[in-house]
Amino acid sequence: EAKKDLSVAVYNHYKRILHRNDPECKARLEKSNVILLGETGCGKTLLVKTIAKLLDVPCYIQDSTKLTASGYVGSDVEDCLAGLLRTCNYNMELAKKGIIMLDEGDKIAKKESGVSITRDVSGECVQQSLLKIVEGDLVGVPPAGGRKHPEQPLLYVDTTDILFILSGAFVGLEDIVARRTGKGVDRIGFDQGKQKEESSSLEDVSPTDLREFGFIPEFIGRFPVVTHVNPLDKEALVRILTEPENSITAQYVELLREDGIDLDFEPEALSAIAEAALNLGTGARGLRIVMEKVMRDIMFDAPKAAAIDHAAALTLKKEYIMPTLRKEYKLAE
Repeated sequence: EAKKDLSVAVYNHYKRILHRNDPECKARLEKSNVILLGETGCGKTLLVKTIAKLLDVPCYIQDSTKLTASGYVGSDVEDCLAGLLRTCNYNMELAKKGIIMLDEGDKIAKKESGVSITRDVSGECVQQSLLKIVEGDLVGVPPAGGRKHPEQPLLYVDTTDILFILSGAFVGLEDIVARRTGKGVDRIGFDQGKQKEESSSLEDVSPTDLREFGFIPEFIGRFPVVTHVNPLDKEALVRILTEPENSITAQYVELLREDGIDLDFEPEALSAIAEAALNLGTGARGLRIVMEKVMRDIMFDAPKAAAIDHAAALTLKKEYIMPTLRKEYKLAE
């Protein structure tokens, strides 16, 4: 679903740019910024980077946790534009058609209401500062990033044709959806077991839920496309271990090849590694954590083994790694 929503949004966005001056186009086409939901390590950033690479347009990933309202300690909201300019070597025409991903976007949600005399400079104020930039405006940007000051020359960037994608794990949003839809909420009586089997999903997210999460209505209205990436299952993690050109297993094969050792992986071992990573709850990032642990002793002994046998071969088997997986990651047989 995320691939479909993202593809349509990006395709329509660039059609809008290409056909703006078409005399037969009678409607004024608006851009559709995207909110991309999904738990950590499920591939949100990879999706955006991949589609930008396929389209050959500049893409900048902005860490939203650094952003504060202009004039406060932290990064100004214009820093995302400065980063996009750096990405395309200050080619203004390229930058004006680029993609900016506001990663960790859930961190700029409005803080919970409470007694306070200070401004929420990293939450609601950031949303307000982003409004015009996201919608489309001529924004003055310091060439090297950082703070603006009166004597500093600025580069002016038109953000009308820049696509903004807000992404994040949005922890707690599913609970808000569950309360509204009734899915996943424990009940008493005969329906209790049936109700527990139902689970709330990010596919049911509405603007009302985002507003309750901490986003102001004006900000939500500038991101009309809301989509989600499903959590990775065990099968997906096994594919990630083996299929990409720069997969983790390929990296270890190359590392040991430098020591003169041919490394191979038993399918059952890969399945056990994927299951251990799944238990960590960090998505695909957990694969590297588990692999580093199970391969440590092998990598430590590899140079000595290669010195003894210059044409060594090694197959990583499930029975070899299971003691480590049971101890470190509570993996059952």
